[in-house]
Amino acid sequence: MKISSVLTLSVIVIIGALFALSPNSAEHSAIKMPILQKDVATNHLDSIVLGAGCFWGAEKRYQAIPGVVDAVSGYADGKKVGANYREITKAKNRFNKNNHAEVVKVTFNRSMVNLETILQQYFEGHDPTQLNRQGNDVGTQYRSTILTNSQQQMEAANTVSKQYQTLLSAANYDEITTKIKSLKKFYPAEDYHQDYLVKNPNGYCPDHSTGVKFNTDPTPLVVVDNSSLASGKQIVVIDSENYCPYCEKFKKNVANDYSGTIPLTFRLASQLHGLDITTATWATPTILFLEDGKEVFGKQGYVSPKDFYRALGLFKLGDSEAYNVAFDEGTDGRFCKQYEIFKNTPDGVFIDKLSGAALFDTKDRFNSKTGWLSFTKAVDGSTIEKPDNSYGMRRIEVRSKSSNIHLGHVFPDGPNGQSRFCINATVLEFKPRKS
Repeated sequence: MKISSVLTLSVIVIIGALFALSPNSAEHSAIKMPILQKDVATNHLDSIVLGAGCFWGAEKRYQAIPGVVDAVSGYADGKKVGANYREITKAKNRFNKNNHAEVVKVTFNRSMVNLETILQQYFEGHDPTQLNRQGNDVGTQYRSTILTNSQQQMEAANTVSKQYQTLLSAANYDEITTKIKSLKKFYPAEDYHQDYLVKNPNGYCPDHSTGVKFNTDPTPLVVVDNSSLASGKQIVVIDSENYCPYCEKFKKNVANDYSGTIPLTFRLASQLHGLDITTATWATPTILFLEDGKEVFGKQGYVSPKDFYRALGLFKLGDSEAYNVAFDEGTDGRFCKQYEIFKNTPDGVFIDKLSGAALFDTKDRFNSKTGWLSFTKAVDGSTIEKPDNSYGMRRIEVRSKSSNIHLGHVFPDGPNGQSRFCINATVLEFKPRKS
């Protein structure tokens, strides 16, 4: 017999002997142990399918829960076999009860997070009292639904739903519309929908949460004091409890650099008690302009610096000479009242009337005898200069870099060959220099 044949026969005999071992033998246990350990680890995983409106923001919120292994956007709970985004968003399906819903399949490790915690965050993350909609997203594809894979999940979902209804009722909300059903089939959404907000950091991510929370934290709730917002002019920005790319963009492009004299305060939608608000508060950010605690006007969604300061101009300046100068390139009258106030102010800086950014220093001021404030230079990096050929003249316009409001013009006829920044006083405020 050849050596190779002997080896083959030996291997067969060894394998046969291993399978013939008694289940109670130590050898059998040792052989099976790695497989058993793997099965136990795998059994820690479970999944549930959740519908809470647009799946983009929901997917990201579920992924952030410690213990969640994966969150996949998809479609479920419809009558039609198969699903795609184009089909479920057709106008004819907008109120079709057989339409698939936008959902997220959440896979989680039960040894790290329990189903009740995920369901609590699910209810807290949207408004389950809205029927076939979340905010401006209207249609059966946006319905609130929980699709379970076992009787235990069904019972847990009903229990958490009842608990949340008690909390909602205490906060004067309507009945929960969330449908709790057994999952029949989950269809993963197209690739471009997966991890959408990771791929598109500025993507659509509204916050429809009610602000009502499960009392899982033994720490007493901190009641926000809004008394300071009930007096004078105030700017309130409604922020999101969850990640909101447009909120972060607004903070980066506008709020972080704002230092105007009208206070700007961030609040959650659930923290507006004591204020008279008329604008819907589900979108984030939402910018509210208040006077004595009552909304004058508001703007839902992200606003650029240019649009923010124009809105602030209307709020602060109204129909005035200053607004005309700032946004319509107007000009103060010579020797106007504000010029007379500012021409002899003590040591300090002149700031943008809207943004609060420092624009001109009294050290660079001089009397040009023109009837307008004059400076040899602007604070470094505070202004923008651009050609202005209006009225048949060739001039250089000066604008505030922070708010883009019109300030005046710069001419080459200053003292000792320096520039002369001819600036309208009505768009400035004065800030004495700190000793």
